Amino acid sequence: MSYVNRGTGEVINEPVGVTPVVDYHDRVRWGPIISGLLIAIATQLILSAIIGALGAGSIEASGRPRTIAPNIAGNVGIWSTIALLISLFTGGWVTTRACGPMNRNTALLNGAILWATTLAVSSWLLASGVSGAFGIAAYNAGEVINQIQQPGGVAVPQNLPNLTAQQAREVAANIRSGLWWFVFGSLLGLIAAMIGAVVGARNPRNQTSYR
Repeated sequence: MSYVNRGTGEVINEPVGVTPVVDYHDRVRWGPIISGLLIAIATQLILSAIIGALGAGSIEASGRPRTIAPNIAGNVGIWSTIALLISLFTGGWVTTRACGPMNRNTALLNGAILWATTLAVSSWLLASGVSGAFGIAAYNAGEVINQIQQPGGVAVPQNLPNLTAQQAREVAANIRSGLWWFVFGSLLGLIAAMIGAVVGARNPRNQTSYR
């Protein structure tokens, strides 16, 4: 800060100190995390319903529904993963936006906890028969484990001694692909939640004091 001494006309400069406002003592904010969780689940459910409706409509309008069904299912899986990323990004943004100012490390921490909480709640929803915030990615992994199917779609009894060598390989391949797809989608969801949290975070205020 500068001012002029009227008596001598001398310009006097005083040092300016910038003191950052102290961040929250508790870095984990459960209220905003729960808000982000609800937003993420609601967003994913709505997007999954839209994607599923579009996929079913494409099969209904097709002249060869059995032929295009596998391709439609693959497209639905891809778009469901994209919907997962959108929902977790939105949930992370809401989480930190509902908080007071915080630094980037605190935003990343709350975004990661949102992701973990969403994963736990989604697992419970899947166990209850509801496809939650991890959508098709988690649903496919659970279905591969709980109900093994042949290429023709007929359920195979989970009695491995009765399977041929080729059927056993197909079972193992389905389990492997389903679980890796779940891991890949979950890690992408973690990244999306953390990016959304950083984008939604408001920077801590600086308090200027003059000496």
